Amino acid sequence: MTPTATLTAADRAAAIDRETSQFSSATRAPSAAGRWAMSARAAYQLLLYGRAVLVDIRSASERRVDGEIDPALGPVVVDAALLERRFHPRSTVRFPWVTDETRVLVLDQEGYASSPAAATLVRLGLTRATAVVGGLRAWREAGLPLAA
Repeated sequence: MTPTATLTAADRAAAIDRETSQFSSATRAPSAAGRWAMSARAAYQLLLYGRAVLVDIRSASERRVDGEIDPALGPVVVDAALLERRFHPRSTVRFPWVTDETRVLVLDQEGYASSPAAATLVRLGLTRATAVVGGLRAWREAGLPLAA
């Protein structure tokens, strides 16, 4: 969907909801961890319209070598070892913007570590957490925006 000036904010939101409702089945696939994961393109659409938060759990060296997600999409970098502490409901270092309703999309390098990470977030009560299938590799192959 391409945003247009002729649509009201409510019309745009309704159109986005219609388009992304298909992501719950058509573009999600079972991951190795037995959880659901979302395609890079579907994740991008949610990020583009502010419907989710991307959590990048790749290491600093992976981000340095392979690049980072476009900052305009608001990616949040979290060391995988600290993921649970940053999202646990009783943690003193929990991100202040996290609620049980927050839709979190977990991105790793190739899609292997993101599934268990998303499963951890679901276990912590973030039932809308999901992994990005194929990680940054799939993101790049889909031609989605990276930092300049």
